[in-house]
Amino acid sequence: MPNPSIKNEDVYQALRKDGASKEKAARIANAEANDHQHPGKKGGKAAPYEDWSRDELYERAREIGIGGRSEMNKEELIAALRNH
Repeated sequence: MPNPSIKNEDVYQALRKDGASKEKAARIANAEANDHQHPGKKGGKAAPYEDWSRDELYERAREIGIGGRSEMNKEELIAALRNH
């Protein structure tokens, strides 16, 4: 039975098959279904975080719910995003 809190069940199931945790799969599936969020591109097609502005990094951290981001500098945001 599909979970009603999952907004894109196909993406969720594909991520679970690939070994993603339930939490990570749900977060990505819901971001895919939300027009205001921009999940990362696969296969290295997105520019490296070092090329992003601090404001872009901050916005991405906000989208995925990284706490303490307002106090972080660019390098700290990059580390937090990579370790999320």
